[in-house]
Amino acid sequence: MADDDSKHFHELTAADLPELLKHDTGVKVGGVDIDGIIRGKLMSKKKFLSIAESGFGFCSVIFGWDMHDQTYFRELKISNAENGYRDILAEVDLSSYRRIPWENNVPFFLVSFREPTGESLSACPRSLLERACEKMAAKGVGALAGAEYEFYTFRAPPTASGSSESSERNSSATATFLRDNPANHLPHLEEGMFGYSLTRPVHNQDWYYAIWAASQQFRCDIEGWHTESGPGVYEAALEYGEVREMADKAALFKLTVKNMSSKFGITPCFMAKPRANLPGNSGHMHMSLCDLKTKKNLFVREKVDSNPPHEGLEHVSDMGRHFLAGLLEGLPDVMPIVAPTINSYKRLVENFWAPVTVSWGLEHRAASIRLIAPPSCPPKGTRFEIRVPGADTNPHLVLATILAMGYRGIEKKLEISVPPLGKGEEVGGKTDKGERLAKSLKEATARFSAKDSIARECLGDDFVDHYTGTREHEVRLWDEAITDWEVKRYIETV
Repeated sequence: MADDDSKHFHELTAADLPELLKHDTGVKVGGVDIDGIIRGKLMSKKKFLSIAESGFGFCSVIFGWDMHDQTYFRELKISNAENGYRDILAEVDLSSYRRIPWENNVPFFLVSFREPTGESLSACPRSLLERACEKMAAKGVGALAGAEYEFYTFRAPPTASGSSESSERNSSATATFLRDNPANHLPHLEEGMFGYSLTRPVHNQDWYYAIWAASQQFRCDIEGWHTESGPGVYEAALEYGEVREMADKAALFKLTVKNMSSKFGITPCFMAKPRANLPGNSGHMHMSLCDLKTKKNLFVREKVDSNPPHEGLEHVSDMGRHFLAGLLEGLPDVMPIVAPTINSYKRLVENFWAPVTVSWGLEHRAASIRLIAPPSCPPKGTRFEIRVPGADTNPHLVLATILAMGYRGIEKKLEISVPPLGKGEEVGGKTDKGERLAKSLKEATARFSAKDSIARECLGDDFVDHYTGTREHEVRLWDEAITDWEVKRYIETV
């Protein structure tokens, strides 16, 4: 993005657009669907200028089908055959203005989806987060967040020789390859385990620095960028910031990595567990609350508590303790948000440093919630790291849910229900007193959708009913699938 374009994006108005876009012929717009995929289109500048204030009609089918455009088995309220897959309103967020560096700097804006009459749309991920933030803002409280994503990288194979299809190496070529070949035939970008390597990134240096630069130019800045332990596995920590902007940046970072990598003949994979017997891909989220006026961290205790209810909470405020209690109480009921796919639960297993119970601890990297507080960080850095989410999650839904659960704990003045895990204690071990989290999407969805679910209390019935339908669809597709494992195991023996 050019410097002169980026100075005042927060204060942009529709009146600024003709000058801002004077050298452009088209504008890209996109909105976040329920799976965290950004769906959008390119429109003429004339059309964009005519709808910048009023919004425009967008087919609601993006809330009526899954990530492969198959309509849900059970038709849902927002978009269905009976309402003709009606249009909903796409409202342009001018503050989200960016230019897409890998598409010749075409201007880009995010949209939020509304009911045709303008009200907040229950299932729109940006709107869900917006509602959670507005509830807290009424009390003078804001939220800051950070996201960390791990992902595998594979070399996109060329299509078969003699094929009428393009021989270009990109992510479409990978999808074509997987149509006819087993997934384990996909070559990793690099082999072996070498976390924090200063050698491996140089092997694909142009790609590595292109991701770094594009993320900066596209306003989803990376704070740290390194190899993680695993063949061709990379991790990026995004710069900490206001929670709504963080959610946008997280979604746009994944878009950046996918589009830039494809240009280099590399296919990134944000699945929670792409390979058996190797670490999975996490999508850890950090969060703290602040005073909207003073910007002071509200999780910090003014005076150290020499007799806290649990070890590790000496520097944590009452608000921080209640927030943690809300997370712990709500976590089992919101698992489809933090583990949204069939594959998510392959990551959440014992013996892989994965959080599998309702657990927390000061600087405990295997617990579901890691408390980061003094003395291991400055007071202003006090926060919670929620470690259950994988890289396959929708960041808007995850952050909205964390906020809603934590704020419920504050409102109800909840007390922490389980003791912290000590440094040497194993998650899921004999001394872990926390409840075991759901082991499958089917189990998780049943609890999420129950009449007395904390998810309903925090997120509202309309959202829970819609999201439940989308996850039941995913479960049914899985129940009907025949896997390679089944055929290999049973073809001869039964």
